[in-house]
Amino acid sequence: MKGLKFYALGLAAALMLNSCSWSNTAKGGTIGGASGAALGAALGALIAKDGSKGKWAGIAGGIGAVAGTAVGLAIGKKMDNAKKQAEAIANAKVEDAVDQNGYQAVKVTFESGILFPTGSSTLGAAAQSSLNQFAQNVLKANADMNVGIVGYTDNTPFKNSTAEQSKQKNQALSLQRAQAVSSFLQSHGAAATQIKEVAGLGEDNPVADNSTAAGKQQNRRVEVYLYASQEMIDAAKATEGTN
Repeated sequence: MKGLKFYALGLAAALMLNSCSWSNTAKGGTIGGASGAALGAALGALIAKDGSKGKWAGIAGGIGAVAGTAVGLAIGKKMDNAKKQAEAIANAKVEDAVDQNGYQAVKVTFESGILFPTGSSTLGAAAQSSLNQFAQNVLKANADMNVGIVGYTDNTPFKNSTAEQSKQKNQALSLQRAQAVSSFLQSHGAAATQIKEVAGLGEDNPVADNSTAAGKQQNRRVEVYLYASQEMIDAAKATEGTN
């Protein structure tokens, strides 16, 4: 679980690269030729130090270093297309990110307030419509991309529970919501092998102030990360003649 937390934090930190004047194609080339290797090494070291035996640690260690500018450009082009497809999905907030190899990734956030009733992990009708579009038009259309799904909650305490008990219950709820999203996506076109990790981080890593209602709403979210698979990297290397 901690390995995934480091990965999510690394992707969030990498959002500094999401200049609106640069496409993923341009950024993919720049990162592939320079800073991507350093970012990949740093995140890999964090996960390795953590000692996690989860899938994310395996991904970080198994895919390897950035192959170079040409491969970064090729992957960036695919990510540009996936990002455009995701931006057409209702209720989806789409941002650029960078994966553990320094390649461009796409982060798609769905607010839990849109997806679920309060305290529930049952998907509402509007959420099902959005996620069906996402499965069909983004994941199924980009079957060679890997997917990670992470659920979060705000820090609202549960009745008759201590602070620690509430934190544990929020963690469990965030996982249930991430699992609900994963199951729905798989039942509507996404391949099970495409989804590499599903996790809940509860109250951890808030993106807004939990002392306000608006902030709490932003913190109740499910994030879906699209990033390069080994298959995608190998295909880009072959196309560009990279060893």
